[in-house]
Amino acid sequence: MKIRKISVYQVDLPLHEGGYKWSGGKSVTVFDSVHVCVESDSGVTGWGEVCPLGPAYLPAYAEGARTGIQFLGQQLIGENPLELSKLNRRMDQILKGHPYVKSAIDMACWDLLGKVTGQPVCSLLGGRYEEDFVLYRAISQEDPETMASRVAQYREEGYRRFQLKVGGDPDVDIERIHRVAEKLQPGDRLVADANTGWTQHEAMRVVRAVKGLDVYIEQPCLTYEECLAVRRNTDHPFVLDEVIDGMDALARAKADLAMDVVNLKISKLGGLTKARLARDWCVSMGIAMTLEDSWGGDIVTATISHFAHSCPTDLLFTSTDFNSYVTLSTAEGAPQRKNGRLAASKRPGLGIQPKLEAIGQPIFETTGA
Repeated sequence: MKIRKISVYQVDLPLHEGGYKWSGGKSVTVFDSVHVCVESDSGVTGWGEVCPLGPAYLPAYAEGARTGIQFLGQQLIGENPLELSKLNRRMDQILKGHPYVKSAIDMACWDLLGKVTGQPVCSLLGGRYEEDFVLYRAISQEDPETMASRVAQYREEGYRRFQLKVGGDPDVDIERIHRVAEKLQPGDRLVADANTGWTQHEAMRVVRAVKGLDVYIEQPCLTYEECLAVRRNTDHPFVLDEVIDGMDALARAKADLAMDVVNLKISKLGGLTKARLARDWCVSMGIAMTLEDSWGGDIVTATISHFAHSCPTDLLFTSTDFNSYVTLSTAEGAPQRKNGRLAASKRPGLGIQPKLEAIGQPIFETTGA
């Protein structure tokens, strides 16, 4: 089997709540999502999606993804989409770095592999654990009272894990954490996610001010070294995210005992093939994980669901359902949240059928030289 055509689509994903805010005053109202269709010479197609959280979050942006996929696609025509390790090595030879560019192509090839073999992607990733898995809800950065009021709203939707967006003024963040913590019930879990927003001295102030609270601290500072310094001066459970971008970073963090939980984002690592490697290494090391992506709609959510569903339950800290945050549905059969939990499809591949009327026409197609 060979790749015959790669098509790329641009899709805007507006947000239900009108906007999403996080550290440093960063915000977005409409996500720019890149959808990719990989078609084989036998007519079987696979779909992928990459949706960066704006260009100021990670070294990734939607326009770059489209340009990079067009460049890669010209040299992937004729490659076997089922030979995923070989295909990933080929992409790395063609384009150094830029893992997010490769993610949607890799994702689409996993979907294609599942369809060809008649297996859901979670089975191909190692097997399905349990009937469903737990989700978190991100609480967009607002004033402390508004953020605290969101807890009851989201709990009514079934969520019991809350990711509080902090990383602003440390005095306000301390109040945010305290106010939200007051709303927690037995069984709830709270993560204060600074998204790199604090300097080291600010992070130290915050962790000392919330010392008596049951809260996880996630990615307080920009650099690994700053996060490690904070980690060594707090007894709060600690999560690393933005600084974990590959196996070398994971190995270093494990050796330094720098985290209790790690956030693995599919596109940051370069796609499911490399994300699976990172997940399996964490399983072998006994490290709990949040498994997700930077953002996305139905296709990314379907992919996350297979990735998370194939992780041992005791090491899956949480995951997410991005398609419930946005107003536009782009695929039939995408998983839907139920009582704060999600389940991957049991159909072959990702188990989704793209809605072409929602996705629109491709902005370009690559069929070879």
